[in-house]
Amino acid sequence: MPLGLILGLGRAFRRKRTSSLDILSSKRAPRNYYKGKNCKPTGFHTRKGQYVVVNEKLPNYVVPDLTDFKLKPYVSQCPIEVKTAEAGDAAN
Repeated sequence: MPLGLILGLGRAFRRKRTSSLDILSSKRAPRNYYKGKNCKPTGFHTRKGQYVVVNEKLPNYVVPDLTDFKLKPYVSQCPIEVKTAEAGDAAN
């Protein structure tokens, strides 16, 4: 009997444990868990199933006036190669 108890405890410690650093998904969480898309809610649900948007929770983006700005907002995917002086060329 004591040998069976020791073997049972050994099996319990060998069991694979999930790490706390694992990604929490809806498969590993409780039944009513909803992960969402990593964004804050903009309102709330009513008892009748409707969704009420709260204006204070909406994001407010402040964009400066860029009419006389010299740079363009587009960044090319094919940049021009810029020649730089290497350390060996600078010593000569």
